[in-house]
Amino acid sequence: MVQLPKPLLIVIAVVFVFIVFGSRFYQSVPAGHVAVATLFGEVQPKHFTEGLHIPVNPLFDWYFYDVRQKTHSETSNVPSQDQLQTKIDVSVQYRLVGDQTPSILKETGSINQVIAVHVVPQLRSQIREQGKTIKRAEDFFLEETQNTLQVALLSGLREYLGSKGVEVEAVLIRDITLPPFIIKAIEGKKEREQEVEKQKAELERYHTEQQQKIALAIAEKDAASAKAEERRLLADARAYEITKINEAIGKNPNYVKLQALEALQAISKDPAAKIYFINGDSPQPLPLMHLGDIK
Repeated sequence: MVQLPKPLLIVIAVVFVFIVFGSRFYQSVPAGHVAVATLFGEVQPKHFTEGLHIPVNPLFDWYFYDVRQKTHSETSNVPSQDQLQTKIDVSVQYRLVGDQTPSILKETGSINQVIAVHVVPQLRSQIREQGKTIKRAEDFFLEETQNTLQVALLSGLREYLGSKGVEVEAVLIRDITLPPFIIKAIEGKKEREQEVEKQKAELERYHTEQQQKIALAIAEKDAASAKAEERRLLADARAYEITKINEAIGKNPNYVKLQALEALQAISKDPAAKIYFINGDSPQPLPLMHLGDIK
């Protein structure tokens, strides 16, 4: 049997190892991921970040974790203090903590196992506990109630899941579905409120119309009163004038004669007028003169 030189044997051995284990001397970790290595089942304490790692132990087994933000949605029936079940859709935004992935692998497993073992049970438990603080199912529709519920769920999940290697970033309530009979009652209440508002608007319109009519009646009354007062003042003035004339006549008889002469002068200017001078002392007054006949 031919014995090969020792240096040649070493070269052959290196080539063989490279052929068999060459790709295991380096490890590439995708973007947004970290890798955890195990050696004969023992989890290595240090995780590997994204990028190329060389050299690495070719005997390592590799586990990859996506540490980008993810969203888990859950629908739960939540009982309130009135013992009614309200369906709530909740979304949890979270990410795995890269530094804690070795302990995640050791204590829980894959990311799916983290969700099944920690996220889902804790979220359901927190929702039920918070639901017990709500007095009535319809209170879930109140903005204040929803804000309080989101804050409480976020705080509770962060406290529990933080130690499990899960960072909770937000809790969002996506939808709330009340029991059907409550929805029907709320719709009926809204319809009644709308009808009340409609009646109030109609009453306001009627009230405005009546106020306008009252204002118009008052204005007409004021105008009539002013006109009546004007007539009264004119009558008073006329009466005063007559009184003064009568007083003047009583004090000065010649005033009547003056008025008669003025009237006679006005008549004489009319071509159709006839003027008679009558002897007032005669038992049968006869015209003494006739003026105005044109022959």
